[in-house]
This record gives sequence, structure tokens and C-alpha cells, in this order.
Amino acid sequence: MSFFFLGFVLSAVCILFTSSCCYAETTHDQLHELTHTIQLTSLLPSTVCDSSSKADEKKSALKVVHKYGPCFQLNRDNKAKSTVSHEEILRLDQSRVNSIHSRLSSSRGGDIKETDAANIPAKDGSMVGSGNYIVTVGFGTPKKDLSLIFDTGSDLTWTQCQPCLGYCYKQKETVFDPKASNSYTNISCSSALCNSLVSATGNTPRCSSSTCVYGVQYGDNSFSAGYFGKETLTLTPTDVFPNFLFGCGQKNQGLFGGAAGLIGLGRDPISLVSQTAQKYNKIFSYCLPSSASATGHLTLGNGGGVSKSVKFTPLSTTSRGSSFYGLDVTGITVGGKKLPISASIFSTSGTIIDSGTVITRLPPTAYSSLKSTFRQLMSQYPTAPALSILDTCYDFSKYNTIKVPKISFTFNGGTEVSFDAKGIFYVNTVTQVCLAFAPNGDDGDIAIFGNVQQKTLEVVYDVAGGRVGFAPGGCS
Repeated sequence: MSFFFLGFVLSAVCILFTSSCCYAETTHDQLHELTHTIQLTSLLPSTVCDSSSKADEKKSALKVVHKYGPCFQLNRDNKAKSTVSHEEILRLDQSRVNSIHSRLSSSRGGDIKETDAANIPAKDGSMVGSGNYIVTVGFGTPKKDLSLIFDTGSDLTWTQCQPCLGYCYKQKETVFDPKASNSYTNISCSSALCNSLVSATGNTPRCSSSTCVYGVQYGDNSFSAGYFGKETLTLTPTDVFPNFLFGCGQKNQGLFGGAAGLIGLGRDPISLVSQTAQKYNKIFSYCLPSSASATGHLTLGNGGGVSKSVKFTPLSTTSRGSSFYGLDVTGITVGGKKLPISASIFSTSGTIIDSGTVITRLPPTAYSSLKSTFRQLMSQYPTAPALSILDTCYDFSKYNTIKVPKISFTFNGGTEVSFDAKGIFYVNTVTQVCLAFAPNGDDGDIAIFGNVQQKTLEVVYDVAGGRVGFAPGGCS
């Protein structure tokens, strides 16, 4: 059923079932409430950086940029462009999802270790399998700025380090040299801190000349290994953390896209969230930008106060002891219609929210209902071939504007989160614009709330309070 006929159908239903129908006289308002009107040009990439961001207004906030967009200085300096196809991006995203499922399937009902969830940088979901969103922080004394991917599915923070005894991939900045810093120290093999790497990385640490050696690998076969150490971390001019535990990578390989390493925002004691808990109370938030040419923010602490518009839902108990942040989805609404999906479908699979997974994954039963309804409401538009894992695609080349049904998730406690217009589609070209959801292989596989759907939302993690919150318009 297309939206051109939606008002008529709603009116007809009301006439059949009640004499006091609210739909009959408000068709235009209904369409506004049930649909996004999207300018096609807004879906296409831009070569100009829009650097306005709430990061300039918030306390303890870092600017978030897209790894392959014009706001990343490396791309402006070198006029670099991603040469990775969207098929490869989605293939890598599936590798990350497979890795997450592998981790969690063996831990259902028990503690979940984190490691494999750090496939890619954090930026609008462009390459390297997941995420691509980057922030800049300072390491060492004197401070050296480094661009790091941030990932809610990882715990250990690491950066490439000189002398790169094994291998260092190409990165934006000069590789960090711990010998040039007067605040760096190695962690001893005999230290209890060395053993903390087991829960943070899933791997048993090794020893080299009495120095603790870490190793962490990710779902796309990227990895980092090197010395476990302490260093001064500078997040803002006033937020400086001495003795911050991190990995000083000597052998690193993978598709990190010019980022120097990774910031772990998981729940393990070694994560950035835990190490800065005394100052930030295990609270952080972010807004992922609407496109690769825009900017968002990562804010540590409450940023001067949590907006009253933030609606919270409890963290899922199934993720306790895990590095992942679990949520309880209870329903999906498309174009104002709550889909007929049994609550047991979501409770059986469970759900995590992940800044590093690009495409939201749903139980096949839930995805089938979402796809069917979305296709019905988009039937006036010509379809396009599938793009990798995305099977519901459209050719909008003959349109200047389109009307798209709004999609929202309902979480435990009745919290409903409506996705921005940019959070519905994954765009290859104007002739292939695809619904940015995909099914898992089985209803028992954990669902993943990916970063396309998180675009422009203010996502607030109150870890100490055991809850996650959402609000619209988080980047502007």
C-alpha cells in the first residue's frame, strides 16, 4: 500500500468502525506524523565539511568525524578518498557481526567477553566493516594528539607505537613514540594489572623482558599486539588522566583507515569508561553525524547536564558482566503501524547497542515483518537490485523528494525511539538506496542496534545507573 492511498484507507477504516474517527479530517497531519519527507540531495555524499557540532558547546566533549569524510584532516590534507566498495564495507560489517555472535552464543546466560567487537573506526558507517567514527585525544608528556576510533564493543584502548618492532600500518599522525614522553611506563608481567587483560581482550597476556604484552584481535582479522603500559591521557585541556592503562602497539594490522588506534568504551574495568569513573561517574554520550561530511560529539560525563528530552531504558540484565551494552526491544513500528511481532522473538534473541556495527541486525521473523510492511508502504517507488546483505533497495533517480515511512523501536519501560530520516537508508548511489536493516541467520542470534539507526540521536550511557537514553537532534 502506498502513502498516496494511506489517507483514504485510514478514513475508510474509521468510517467502517466508528462514527468519531480522528483520521478522517487530518490526512495531511497524519502523513507528516507517519512519514519523513526527504530531499534526495541530502542522501548523497558531500565534499564539504560542515564542522558545526555540539562538541563546541558541551563540557568534556570531543568532536566526532567520519573516517572517510572531508572533516577528517587526513582526507583534507591528502584529498584521500575511500576506495573500498560498499559491498566490501557490508562484507566486513557481516564479519564483525559473525564475531559478536560467536562470542555471545557461547556465553548465553553467563559473562560475555568483549574482544571481537572492534572491527572498525567510528564514522558514518563507511568502511572497514563497522563504524568509522573517530575522535582526537592526547597521549604523553608533552601531549601528542592522536586520532582514535571509538567503540562501545571494545575495552582496551591502544595506539600504534614506535619503534613498530613488528609492523605499523599507515596512519594520519606520526606514530607515538613512548621514549619521547616523560610520563610513559611499562606494566610488569608480575603485576596484577597484567592479568586484567584477560577479561579486556579475551587473551592471556604474555611476557617480554619482564614487560606485560597484550594481544587483541577483531572480527575482520585486524589485530594489535604490543606492550601494556601507563601514560598520561588528555581528553580536553582540563581533563587530564595520569597513569592511564593502554596498549602500546608494536605489531598492528588491519583496516583502521588512518586512525592511530582505538578507544575502548565497553564495561570492563580496563575501559576508558571505568578508568575515568571517578571524574565522569561512568556516564558518556555521543551523537553520530548525519553524514560523512558532518560532525558529531563524544561527551564524557553528563556534559553539563542531561537533556530533559532524553528517554531512558534499563540496560538488559542479559549483558551483565559483559563489555556489550544490552537492551530489551519490545516492538517495532513502521509508518505508525506496530508490527505483529511476538515479544518472545525479541526476548529470545536479546539485543545489544553497538557503535561499531553499521547495519542493524534483527531476528529473521522480526525483519520479515519490517521488510514486508516497508515494501508495501513504498510500493510507488521503483525497486533496485539488492546490495550485499541489503535486500530492499530503491531507484530514486527520477525524484527530487521522497516520502518514507517513519520507523521506531520500543524498548523496555515503554521508551520509543524514532529514527532520523538518515537512519533508515544505506546509500550506494541514487539508483540504489537500501533499507538499512538486515536479518540474522537465526531468531536465536542476538540482535544488534547498529550505527546507521543511531545517526543524529543523542545516545546517553549511564553505566553506573544501569540505563541507556535517547533523544532526537543530538548533533545540532
